[in-house]
Amino acid sequence: MENNFENKLNELEKIVAKLENSEISLDEAIVLFEDGVRLSGDCRKILENAERKIKTLTECEGENND
Repeated sequence: MENNFENKLNELEKIVAKLENSEISLDEAIVLFEDGVRLSGDCRKILENAERKIKTLTECEGENND
C-alpha cells in the first residue's frame, strides 16, 4: 500500500529536511513547501478517518455490552 500514512509521513519528513538545508533555491523551496502542505493534509485526512473508525468501533462495542 504505497499511499499509507507511514509513507506519506516519511516523505513529509524528507521534505522538511530539505527545506532546512539553506542551499536550495527559493523556487525549489516553494515547490517543496507546496508538496509538504499537500502531504500534511493527506496525513491529517488519514488520521481523521482512523479516528472516526475507532470511535465507531468503540461505540458499537459499548452498545453490544449493554
